[in-house]
Amino acid sequence: EVQLQASGGGQVQTGGSLRLSCAASGFTFDDYHIGWFRRAPGKERVGISCIDDANSTTYYSDLRFTVSRNNAKNTVYLQMNRLKPEDTAVYYCGATKAPYRYCRIASRYEYWGQGTLVTVSS
Repeated sequence: EVQLQASGGGQVQTGGSLRLSCAASGFTFDDYHIGWFRRAPGKERVGISCIDDANSTTYYSDLRFTVSRNNAKNTVYLQMNRLKPEDTAVYYCGATKAPYRYCRIASRYEYWGQGTLVTVSS
């Protein structure tokens, strides 16, 4: 069974940090690019970060975020610093074999995690 388990969300104050994790199982993890998306209340899901299968290329929509992966642990991490109230959202990880240039496009993803809620208070 394919699973992507996102965790690490919670409530933090403005300026705080969180590290999200995405643990994968049930598929060949290092064959897939991994993306992080978020859905703020009342808004669409938006891609915020990607990392390729070879752990060599990354994308960020915001330089406050850093993505990394450990293929030996089948896990991807998203470090988020200097958080703002507008970062409040449900954060999802996804896995795709589509070409890396499509990593910000949610429709190109085969597998999704269930999401983890991040709430940033002012």
